[in-house]
Amino acid sequence: MKRKILYVEDDPNLAFATMDNLEANDYEIVHAADGEKAWELFGKEHFDICVLDVMLPRMDGFTLAEHIRNVDRQVPILFLTARALQEDKIKGLQLGADDYVTKPFSIQELMLRIEVFLRRTTKVNAVVGKPDSNRIGKYTFDFQKLTLSTEGRLQNLTFREAEVLKYLSERIDQVIRRDELLKAIWGDDDYFMGRSLDVFISRLRKYLSSDEGIRIDNIHGVGFRMRVA
Repeated sequence: MKRKILYVEDDPNLAFATMDNLEANDYEIVHAADGEKAWELFGKEHFDICVLDVMLPRMDGFTLAEHIRNVDRQVPILFLTARALQEDKIKGLQLGADDYVTKPFSIQELMLRIEVFLRRTTKVNAVVGKPDSNRIGKYTFDFQKLTLSTEGRLQNLTFREAEVLKYLSERIDQVIRRDELLKAIWGDDDYFMGRSLDVFISRLRKYLSSDEGIRIDNIHGVGFRMRVA
């Protein structure tokens, strides 16, 4: 079965070339040229991944991602950002995006990023029903279901959030180097990947804040350490 991508891009030439290449590689592409149309399509169809441009007419990519995350925490969101607007990357991640590709991009890079998420989705779906949960203080963390729960409250996680939490929770009380964590999750350790990691760490601290015994410490100049009292 073809994997379905919601692709939102208002540049007709770029959209045509990108869709042509993705369809040639056996993806099903549903294209929208503005954010409002994309949001309408998202409400009607199931998508395996969303690829969103930031600068869109009628509804920008940030607002669209926020709407998507309000109803679906699990579908991967990949942002396309202009090279000169690095702050877009951080804002997108804060709104719940999982990753980004910088324009101009090669179709090979885009497909690689898409495939990373789709492989993970396939892996998660293949083991649904199999236990893969563990306790973190007062919380139950289920990596396969992408959930974090405590005292009747359930927090759905994105793929990236779950990956970072899994890596940390499997190494309680260990100092984890920043570059080690970046390469394990993102495959790279450049400056803006590091900024991305900081966004995810802040988000996890918020999710775990009801248990005062859980801490994710910054180890200055080194990395992080997760502690559970």
